[in-house]
Amino acid sequence: MASLKQLAGQTVWYGLSNIAAKLLNQLLTPLITYMLNNPAGMVDYGNFSMLYSGISFFNVIYTYGLETAYFRFAALGTNKQQLFQTTFTSLLFSSALFSLLLIWYRQPISDFIGISKHPEYITWCVLILAADTLAAIPYARLRQEGRPRKYAFTRVAGIVVNIILTVFLVAYSPGYVATHPGTAFAQWYAAYTPLGFLILANLAQAVVTFLLLYKEWADYRFGFDKELWKKILTYCWPMLIVGMGGMVNETMDRMMLPKLLPGSEETVKTALGIYAANYKIAIFISLFIQAFKMSAEPFFFSQSADKNAPATYARVMKWFVITLCLAFLFTSLYIDLWQYFIASQYRTGLAVVPLLLAANVALGIYYNLSVWYKITDRMYMGMLITLAGAAITIGLNLAFIPVYGMYACAWATLAAYSVMMVLSYIIGQRYFPVPYPVRKLAGYIAAMLLLFAVQRVIMGYTGNIPVRLATASVLMLAFVVLILKSEQEELSKMPVVGRFLK
Repeated sequence: MASLKQLAGQTVWYGLSNIAAKLLNQLLTPLITYMLNNPAGMVDYGNFSMLYSGISFFNVIYTYGLETAYFRFAALGTNKQQLFQTTFTSLLFSSALFSLLLIWYRQPISDFIGISKHPEYITWCVLILAADTLAAIPYARLRQEGRPRKYAFTRVAGIVVNIILTVFLVAYSPGYVATHPGTAFAQWYAAYTPLGFLILANLAQAVVTFLLLYKEWADYRFGFDKELWKKILTYCWPMLIVGMGGMVNETMDRMMLPKLLPGSEETVKTALGIYAANYKIAIFISLFIQAFKMSAEPFFFSQSADKNAPATYARVMKWFVITLCLAFLFTSLYIDLWQYFIASQYRTGLAVVPLLLAANVALGIYYNLSVWYKITDRMYMGMLITLAGAAITIGLNLAFIPVYGMYACAWATLAAYSVMMVLSYIIGQRYFPVPYPVRKLAGYIAAMLLLFAVQRVIMGYTGNIPVRLATASVLMLAFVVLILKSEQEELSKMPVVGRFLK
């Protein structure tokens, strides 16, 4: 129970920091979509989404699984200072190499994306990648040492910087430049587009975050244990494949959509902007997944030697699935409110939101299940599962984007994560059996989908928003009552909740 309290406590901190950071960051979505609600602005937002999909993909290559390796080797008793020096040195040199290579090819990359006039945007994106990568091991150090408060502060502070600069550059500066056309700032401002300003704000966030982690890397001195590095790479190279496969599943749809969808460049980039904006609505559920992932990875490694670990992992899974179901219903049932999160021009893609939410439920369960191949050092199995998901993502998108557009992207994401979830469970039970309450979890997910279906039927019969919100609240309450009744015995033993159930 103590270990679960530890996980819960750290998840709260990581959760609050991630939720605060994501919510602050999400404030940019309505700001950007409402500001960029004309045809040119929607194209800019589409380009921004495509660039950030690329950044997410290359971030995996830049870090090549060293974060997970840091937790694993720290749990094995490796000298922590030696581990830090070796991993940080590795990332320092590899980041410099990758960055120089990408900057050298910045013009053909910008041509491919469709921003040929601004190859400097690629350079700025590369600098974001480098700063984020150098922050990876300091962040891992914070997580491994159980210091979520510092983690929370740096995350939120970086996002605040991003918001301030975005508001200044995208919302305030156009008016200022119009009234002060002769100033040096106006001349500098005229040289770039809203896309460039969004990238600059994100670059400032990455740099500020790295500087705020100063105490976590200030003791760095060049040190490199070659033998330890070899062991680390042997362990984590499959993580590079896993990570790349994961990024294919997460971001490849936004990279393939503008290339496969028929139509003019403006048409396909607008479609990408619409899809990306609605993807942001579905991000709510990923807040819980990311918070859990941040705290669970070091926790699972630290608990792996405990004889009660499988039972602990099963309990964690149960409450995590319940949380995911609540997040799914909270977003999908109240879509009439969430739609105002984006400008009206982007709302034509709202139908993809439930599909993406369901995909994230499957992804969250997969993350929880994936503990088996990490703690049994069978990373290659995780690699194969991820590659299977990536193959589904690429195959379905190639086949159906030309016909169904963004809806093909959403269905492909759901299919890929669902297959990965099922494969991980089946194979994992063979190598590291965990007594997951499968029937109960399946029942909760079935109830979630049934309640969602009921609301969709109601929405088909009435356009009255107050009525739809009222039925959404009734259905949400019904699920909460189901959980309270099904888990009453365990809930009654919890410190705070239990007092209300006795």
